[in-house]
Amino acid sequence: MSTNFYTISILPYAAIIVKICRAYTYSQEDFEDYYQEVCLQIWKSRNNFQQQSEWSTWVYRLSLNVCMTLVKQKKRRQAKLENAISPDQLIVSQQPFADEELNQLYAAIKQLSKVDRAIILLYLEEKSYQEIADIIGTNSNNIGVRVSRIKEKLKKLLL
Repeated sequence: MSTNFYTISILPYAAIIVKICRAYTYSQEDFEDYYQEVCLQIWKSRNNFQQQSEWSTWVYRLSLNVCMTLVKQKKRRQAKLENAISPDQLIVSQQPFADEELNQLYAAIKQLSKVDRAIILLYLEEKSYQEIADIIGTNSNNIGVRVSRIKEKLKKLLL
C-alpha cells in the first residue's frame, strides 16, 4: 500500500475505523488485526468505489463489513477449537484498553446486536440519520427510533 494512498484515503478516516474496530474486538491484539485488515481491504477495494456515495460513507460501510466478517470467522474458529480442546485447556486473553470509562461503554456497546452497534457508533460520530441509513443500507425513517431504543438499552447496561 502506498504511503500516499494511506495518507490521503485512510488516515483522515482513521478515527472511525478505530472506533468500529474497537467495538468489535476484545483485546488489543484483535483490535490491531482488525484495523490492519480494514486498511488492507480499503486499499484492495479502492477500484470498486463507484462514487455513488461519499468516500467516507464507503469507508464506514467497508469497515463495518470487514469487522462483522472477521467476527463471524473468529466465532467459527473458536467453535472448531472448542471441539478439539477441552474447556479446561482454553486460555482467554483479554487486555483491556487504558480508559476504564471507555472500557465500560465499549463493553455495553458490544452487548448490542451487530446492526445496533454500527448504528450507535455512527450516531456517536455525529452522522445524520440519512448518512447512517446510507452506510447501513436501510431507510432513514427508522434510524431515529432505533437510536432512541439503543440509548435506552445502553443506559440499562451501564447502570
